[in-house]
Amino acid sequence: MSHQDRHWSRFAGSYEQEFVDPYLPDVRNPIKKYLRDHGDPARKVVADLGCGIGPLLPLLSQHYRKVYAVDFASGMLERARKSAAALANVEFVQATLMDLRLPQPVDLAVAVNSLVMPDVRDLDRSLKRVRSALKPGGRLIGVVPAIDAVHYYTMLLLDRALASGKPPAVAHKNVAHLADHADFNFAFGHFAYEGLEQHFWQPFEVRYRFRKAGLRLMRLRKLHLSWQQFAGARELKRYKAPWDWLFLASRAP
Repeated sequence: MSHQDRHWSRFAGSYEQEFVDPYLPDVRNPIKKYLRDHGDPARKVVADLGCGIGPLLPLLSQHYRKVYAVDFASGMLERARKSAAALANVEFVQATLMDLRLPQPVDLAVAVNSLVMPDVRDLDRSLKRVRSALKPGGRLIGVVPAIDAVHYYTMLLLDRALASGKPPAVAHKNVAHLADHADFNFAFGHFAYEGLEQHFWQPFEVRYRFRKAGLRLMRLRKLHLSWQQFAGARELKRYKAPWDWLFLASRAP
């Protein structure tokens, strides 16, 4: 994963401009509310797995006794450390999720777009390590990118192109460009962009891999993103926006 460390670190300075943001104001994302409602500043311990540049750390620091901010990319951790310099209860851990070992078990873990290892064997190992890091009954909440949403977005773009009078061959080429089809291997849910490699999920795969790792999936729902980060938004905004998959799971006995 060392080459991925370099690539993610390279994007740390421009992260907000390069990647889809599930926390934009027009995204109905319940994660922050869940974290506030289930916190306990006197007792509970939380881990932000794949903390990135640290957008959740101020909230977690306020509502939990101890926060472990975990990321494998040194550049991401550097930005996160700067933004959380005043947060005394945040401890940074540089590690991959496959090698996750925390100083103590946690009540809750958060994994927002960090379960994206391109090798599914690494995904399985990561989920098992996350399960081991949870206290009995501990919970995991997070988001994974959705490959089925790319198909949905493709459908909308294709209908828009055909309705404008483009012949099918031209429409297909136009859609492939706008939806970045060249970056995807749709059969395997693989995405590659300027050296970064990520796994995009199907909903049935979330159920399958979580169960395989000993995690009980409690909730799985679409987290509709902001149209402002997608091409063609002006004509397509009457439709629901593409989504990521939001999950809530617990450590199975």
